Amino acid sequence: MFEPFTDVVPSFFGWINQGPLTLTIFLHTVIILPMIFIYFQEKKRLENEE
Repeated sequence: MFEPFTDVVPSFFGWINQGPLTLTIFLHTVIILPMIFIYFQEKKRLENEE
């Protein structure tokens, strides 16, 4: 999963670019988990308004 990479500036994008699994984990944590959280939050809010 993680391969040692030499970069002029060891950057965040270099870490993301390790491989498909790293990118998938990153996207799930940054985008999909908040979407699930917001979905349930809004669902609860709509149920309370009725």
